[in-house]
Amino acid sequence: MGFHAQLERSWTASSSMLCVGLDPDPARLPAPLDGAPDAIERFCRAIIDATADLVCSFKPQFAYFASQRAEHALERICVYIRETYPDVTLILDAKRGDIGSTAEHYAREAFGRYGAHAVTVNPYLGTDSVEPFFTHAGNDGGGVIALCRTSNPGGDDFQSLVTAPEHGGKPIYMHVTERVANEWSQLGDCGLVVGATYPAELAEIRAAAPGLPFLVPGVGAQGGDATTVVEHGADATARGLIVSSSRAVLYASSDEDFADAARAEAKRTAQALALADPVD
Repeated sequence: MGFHAQLERSWTASSSMLCVGLDPDPARLPAPLDGAPDAIERFCRAIIDATADLVCSFKPQFAYFASQRAEHALERICVYIRETYPDVTLILDAKRGDIGSTAEHYAREAFGRYGAHAVTVNPYLGTDSVEPFFTHAGNDGGGVIALCRTSNPGGDDFQSLVTAPEHGGKPIYMHVTERVANEWSQLGDCGLVVGATYPAELAEIRAAAPGLPFLVPGVGAQGGDATTVVEHGADATARGLIVSSSRAVLYASSDEDFADAARAEAKRTAQALALADPVD
C-alpha cells in the first residue's frame, strides 16, 4: 500500500484530518515522568494511545529524539504505531535533503529503519536529491512530502522571492509546487508542506496542486486556525489535509492527567477541522 492509499485509509477510518506531532521536549515532559530513564518512550506511547482514534497521522520529529540519543526509542515507537494502529499514517519529520549516496542512506533510514509511510524532505537540492526516496521506499511505496511554504516567519527569506519574468515571475514556493505536482508525482506518491499561518498562500498552492495531500503545520501553538486551514486548503473531496498540532496537544497538561488533557485538545482540534467547509 502506497502513501496515498494509506492516507485515504487513515482519513476514512478516523474521519479526521488531524495529525499529532510527537516532539518530546525533556524540559516540558509531565511531572510524573520527570527523571524516568524511559520517559520519552512512555510519554509518546501515552499520547499515542490517548489520541489514536482521533487522528489520521502521527508525525515524530526526528531531532527531538536524536538530540537525546533516543533513536532506539523512536524505532520502538514507530513499530508500535505501525503494529498497534495500522489505520494511522506514520510520517517521519526529518526534512532530509542531500545528493547521491547520502540521500540513499537517508531514504533507507526513513523507510527501512523507522518504517515511515512518508518522510519530509527539503527540495532545494533538486530532483536528483529526492529520487532515492522513491527508489528505496520498498514494497510499501513510501511517500515524499516536500517543504513548500513553511509556517515560520523566516520562510519569507527565500520561499517568497519572485523569480525573473523569463523564469515565470512567480514566488519560489510556487515553482516548488509545480515541480512536485507535475514532475515528482510521476516518480511516486508526493505531498507538500504548507503552513497554516499563511492561508492565502495555502489556497494558491491548492489551486496549483489540486490532487496532492498537504501536511499543514502551525495550528495551535504557532497561531494557525484549524477552520481557516480547511476553508483554504481542503481538496475537492473535502479532504487532502494532514493538519499537524504538536505542542498544543502534547503539553496540554504537565500533571498526571497529561494524556487525558492531550486527548481533549486533540478532540477539540479534530472537531474544528470536521466542522469547517472548504471554499469553492
